[in-house]
Amino acid sequence: MALLLSTTLACSNGTDLHPGPLSTQLEQKTDILVPASGALLGHYYGTGTIEGTDARIGRKPAIQLTYYAWSDDWVPQTRAQLADGRIPMVNWEPFDVEFDNIISGKHDKTIEARADGAKALGSKFFLDFAAEMNEGEGWGGHVPSKYIAAYRHIHDIFVSRGATNVVWAWCPNNTDSASAPTAMDYYPGDEYVDWTGVDGYNWGTSDDDFRWQSFREVFADIYADLAEKGKPIIIGEMASDEVGGDKAQWITEIVPTLKNVFPLVKAVVWFDVDKERHWQINSSPSSLTAYTAMATDPYFSG
Repeated sequence: MALLLSTTLACSNGTDLHPGPLSTQLEQKTDILVPASGALLGHYYGTGTIEGTDARIGRKPAIQLTYYAWSDDWVPQTRAQLADGRIPMVNWEPFDVEFDNIISGKHDKTIEARADGAKALGSKFFLDFAAEMNEGEGWGGHVPSKYIAAYRHIHDIFVSRGATNVVWAWCPNNTDSASAPTAMDYYPGDEYVDWTGVDGYNWGTSDDDFRWQSFREVFADIYADLAEKGKPIIIGEMASDEVGGDKAQWITEIVPTLKNVFPLVKAVVWFDVDKERHWQINSSPSSLTAYTAMATDPYFSG
């Protein structure tokens, strides 16, 4: 059953939207890249060329996901993606960076440089800092207060330097590390997050510790928690393996599930690469056919 909340949302300028169904209100928030209807489709191009992949699926996805290390200057590539008519999604990974040093200001020059570069772009784009903090990455040593302080410190520098074109996405993993805090314990706060999000995969059955999960099963539990925040939701990474079930059917179920079960999910990004599992869209002919049909569905018209 679709979850529709009735609440009052605040726009980025501090004004309130009129109360009503939350999914309807979110459609009005174009200032943070929420589509007028349906959802945005995104892609991580890990298999094949960008041009070849777009030709293979018959469209240009709205969002392009790219990963960057802490010291990388992601502005040039982000500018190129904007010029190509895409919404960049910058996944900024602080490997080998002590969060205490972020909080203390030791890395402020790096943060300020990224903020100034972001401002100079002059267009909206997603910034996903230190994703999957509740799982294996363990950013900040699985200490939520430290993660939150670092996230807020970076956010505040961006705002203070006028980089208000950044749309802040906060994307935990769909499952938590054993004996670690839960995803929502790391939430930086409503004023620091524009989109809540989640990364999640159907790992199939090639490992005895995993079972086949439908698209709905992968995201059902955390969706309920994210929906309570009253913000648009982005699936920052997703994919399915081939082993243990019907990947083509898994893909086919995405759009109806978004419509009927996850109406607050306003963007999804496919992780198209043969990595831990066969995540790529063309892992089989039937999967590619299903993905092409999904990608060109009117629900992803943005």
